[in-house]
Order: sequence, then structure tokens, then C-alpha cells
Amino acid sequence: MVLLTVQPENHSAASGVRLVLPEQRRPEGPRLGEPAPSRLAPPAPTPAQELARLLFDQDGERHRVHAPWRRLIADETFRHRAGLSPAEQVAQSYERLRLVNDTVGDAERLARDPHLLTSLHEWAAIVDGGGGLCTVASIHYNLFLGSLLDHGDDGRRDLTPFTSLRRTGTFLCTELEHGNDSFALQTTAEFDPDAGEFVLHTPHPGAQKFMPNTSTTGGPKSAVVAARLIADGRDQGVFLFLTPLSDERGLLPGVRVRRLPVRPGAPVDHCLTAFDRVRLPREALLEAEHGRFDDSGAFTSTLGNHRKRFLCSIQRVTVGKLCMSAAAVGASRAALSVAVRYGERRQVSGPRVGDRIPVNSYRTHHGRLLKALSTAYGMTFLHRAVTARWARHTDADRADVEREAAVAKGWITWQARGIAAECRERCGAQGLFAVNGLAGFPDYIEGTITAEGDNLVIWAKAAAELVFDGDTGGREAPTAPAGDADQLDDVRFLRHLLARAEGIWQTRARASLRRGPSKDPVGRWNNASSAALEMVSVHAAVRAADAYLDAVDRAAQAGARELLDGLCRLFLLTQLGPYTGDLLADGHMSIEQVHALPLVLDGVVAGLAPHMMTLVDAFDLPEAYLAGVPIANGDSLPLADCAGTVG
Repeated sequence: MVLLTVQPENHSAASGVRLVLPEQRRPEGPRLGEPAPSRLAPPAPTPAQELARLLFDQDGERHRVHAPWRRLIADETFRHRAGLSPAEQVAQSYERLRLVNDTVGDAERLARDPHLLTSLHEWAAIVDGGGGLCTVASIHYNLFLGSLLDHGDDGRRDLTPFTSLRRTGTFLCTELEHGNDSFALQTTAEFDPDAGEFVLHTPHPGAQKFMPNTSTTGGPKSAVVAARLIADGRDQGVFLFLTPLSDERGLLPGVRVRRLPVRPGAPVDHCLTAFDRVRLPREALLEAEHGRFDDSGAFTSTLGNHRKRFLCSIQRVTVGKLCMSAAAVGASRAALSVAVRYGERRQVSGPRVGDRIPVNSYRTHHGRLLKALSTAYGMTFLHRAVTARWARHTDADRADVEREAAVAKGWITWQARGIAAECRERCGAQGLFAVNGLAGFPDYIEGTITAEGDNLVIWAKAAAELVFDGDTGGREAPTAPAGDADQLDDVRFLRHLLARAEGIWQTRARASLRRGPSKDPVGRWNNASSAALEMVSVHAAVRAADAYLDAVDRAAQAGARELLDGLCRLFLLTQLGPYTGDLLADGHMSIEQVHALPLVLDGVVAGLAPHMMTLVDAFDLPEAYLAGVPIANGDSLPLADCAGTVG
């Protein structure tokens, strides 16, 4: 067994840039897309710096993609403010959105660039435990502005009110009675050929748009509204319509908005929204090849299938899945940074009377955090890989990349749920206070699990595709003979075992499908669904392992490579645990290996334990951000404001 021998570093927090905002509220430094300033040759990187490069430097674009957002959230404006009412918290979300927009420079470019857009979510998600900023930014830049741009706008619309944030954009698809089955939504937009207008209408209470941020908080708003297009008396399917909601005086005629209760973890003005025969100009329809009106007013489409028209209309949700994954990744790294630092500083009783040692000294404490760290690195590498695939996808591989984005979103956000809960628990009661940066993450991450496609639903779709049409790759190599425990030190062998587990569950799912009741599609799927979903879970872990191994190969510094190799082994050993019985039964593992796996895993944890601070320093959180989290610097809440007597 190989234990890590990386030399410890100076574990000060990652350096940050204190940002001073002038009156126009623009942060210092280059805008998005500006070239990096020239620098002298830097000194040899430390392990933490090399790990940070591997985590953040996509094709040498760390300065362009991540630095502006990191610099922005270092500002005092983005620190937690205690005592705000729910209404004040919602208003603060829009104030911060305006600071983001001042940093953007070119909002259209941001919406078109998945690397820039997802990195915004990574950094915005750590402000106030997720909070409202990430939610309103995602809706405005991705779902609203992105939808306008994706529908071949070609300069026909003046987008400057939205790119300047004179008007904030929102996206209305889900209805009170139609969530995961949005294809069946019932809001209508009927074309009036005499007036050349659409009549947008909510036919009954169940068709109210559910949860979009449509109140007048934050200023005038417009929405992209998904509605059933009625033309020539026929249902043409679901399309998107650009719809003004309010102006400086309030809601526009025919727009009905009712606020919903504040949702924990996301101070946003969620509402129910309805339309009472609101007239929209013909250019309100977001046209493309899947549907448009010709000069004579006749509707034409290259797609006869209504479901395909709907999927073309809401294609922006694929980028949304990448954004939700990015937010969950950023929140997980921030939670771990706080929890590990707290564990270093929190003193508890040692083995001898009077001894005080860091709580991180105990395996029961640091073992759980290290497993979470190994997962967070895997989440980051997987997200980078899928985002890069999406950025260069073609029509030929689009369906495959969309499926991988859906699989990654489900796996990443579910892993984030566990990490947030673990980090909060490891910080005890201190983790319950909002000022300590952890309390909001669990509630916020729940939102990422549901947003842009409920995880279970999108995994069920991915599972069906892999069962019916795909080969998960679990049988791409010949079976290696089961050997001794030394093989468990080889990350390539561990990855091979995980791929075998994926193949086992795919085979089971297909067999279960064949055994299902004939002429009963639901019954057949029910018979196969449990095995199919397990297959997808392992499939995601294998893809994360592949991205991990690629990062190990790219590590240019020996200490960082050794740490990353150890983290990758810990990740794979942890992932393999539930499948050792299957692998043993099919001859992929020996009895000796099954017995040895827990001991090998414990040895890897022991080797990584001295380097926990290095591993979280690599997350590169701004010093100003960490300075605003009391338990990241001391071990309790500041008591200066608590002096005096209690009446």
C-alpha cells in the first residue's frame, strides 16, 4: 500500500483581491473576455496552486472564465448581512445582480458562452449559502436572454433593455398542474390574423405559471412565456413568446401576479402568474425552423411532431442543467472549505488530561470530510468535461451530449446534497448559523436538484435511452483475472472494476425489461427501472473517474499528482463499496480483494489526512470571502454584538 508523502505547505487561505467599487459600481480589473495581463515567469507552483490550475484552468482560460467572478464576490457587498427581512433579502438579490451585470461587459457573449455562464454559477452560488443571486442570474442570463439568442434573433430585437438590466428577464414554463410534463401545459397564445397579434391567456387556475420571479421587485420585467400556439384554429404545439410584465408604474394590464411564500435557501420573489387575454405583437413569437409565420400570416414548420417543437423551444434547459451542476459544485467546494478550516481550528479533548487537539485529528471526523473532498474534486472534473463537450457539440452528437449533461446534473446535485449535510454536521451547532456560510447550502442545493429537470425524471429518460439504445461501455475491456490486494492501489484497475459494475447493471436492466409484461409499456419499464437507474448512477461515477484520471495525467507537479492520485483512489474505492458482491460473484474481484478493500481505503484516508488544508486551499476561495465566515477563522460566532444584559 502506498501512503502519500507530500510535504506540507504553508496553509494560509488562498489569496484574494479586495475589490473597491466606485460609484458606478463597476469592479476593478478587466472585464470578461479581456486578455490576461503579461506577467513575469512565476515561481514553481505549490501543490495547492497546481491543484487549483487543474480545477479551474480550462485550456489556459482561468483568467477569462473564473477570475472576474472570483474578484467580484470578494467585495464586501457580497458578505452576509444579518437582520434583513425577507423582502430586503429579495431586493438584495437584484442589487447584486446589477453588480454582476456591471462586470459582464457583454451580456450576449455571456449567454452564448457555456464556460463563462457556468463559472458565474460556481461563484455566485457561494454567496450567502446559495441565496437569491445565483437564481435570478441563472434565469436572466441563461433561460431568458439565452432563449432569445438561441431562436435566431439576428438583430431583429433590441436587446439592450435586457443586457443593460433596464428590464430584468424571467422564464415562465412550468404551470401549477404541469411540472415534469410541461409538454402538456395549457397556457394558450392564439393568433389573431386580422390584428396580426397573439392573445396570451391562462384558461384556468391550474394553468397559472408556477414559481417564476415575476413581481415588481427589482424593477420592470419581461418574460419568455411558454404557451400553446393556436393558429388557424389548430394546436401547433408549445412555443415561446416575449412578454412584457411590468413597467416603472407596476404590472401591465392583463398580467396577474400573486407572491408565493419565501423559499428557504433562495430569497427570490417566486410567484404565481396568469394572463387575462394579453395582446402581443406578432414579433413576440420566438421563431426558428421549428415554427414561424410567413409574410402571408400562414404558419410553417420543419417539424411535424409537437414534442420535437416543444423540445426545440425549451432547448436552453440543457445549458441550464450545466448551470445547476456548476452551482452545486461551487456550493460543495465552499462548504468543504469552511468545514475543513473549522476542523483545523476547533480544539477538543485529546487522549491525555488537559490535552487539546484539532477535531480534524480524529479519523471519525476527517475520514468523512476526505471522502466528501474526493467526491467534490470528481464533481468538478466531471462538470468541466461535460461543459467542454457541450461547448463543441455538433448536430450529430447533440443527443449524446444532452444525455451526459442530464446524467451529470443528477449525479452532481445529489452528491452536493450529501456534502452540504456532512459539512454542516461536522461543524455542529455553529453550522446552523447563516453567518457561518453553511446553513443555506442544503436548502439551495435542493433547488438545483429540481430546477431544469427533476433529477429522477431526467435520469429515467437517460436510463431508458441507455437500456434500449446505448452501450454503457462496461464491457469494453476483457475481464482481468481477480488478483491480490495490491491491485487495489492501481487507479486504472479500480476504474475497470467500476465500469464492470456498470455493465452488470445494464445487463440486469435489459433482462428485467424482457421479463416484463408484454403489451404493457409501463409495466415493462417498471420491471426494469430500478436496475436501469442503478446503471445510470454507476455510469455517472465512471464518467467522473475518467475525468479524474485525465486530471491526474495532466498534473505537472509531483506533489499535486500524488495528492490527486490518492484522492482519485479514495473516490473509486468509495464508489466500489456497494458493488463488491456483484464483482465477486462475476469473478472480477477475489475474496482477498473484497476483504482488503476497507483496509486499503482506510490507508488512503490516513495518507491524505495531513493534506486536507492543501486540498481546500486549491479551491481558491477569496481571502475576503473566508474572512467573512467566523468559523473559517475562529471557532465560534463573534460575541461583540451580544454584550449587555438580557431582560
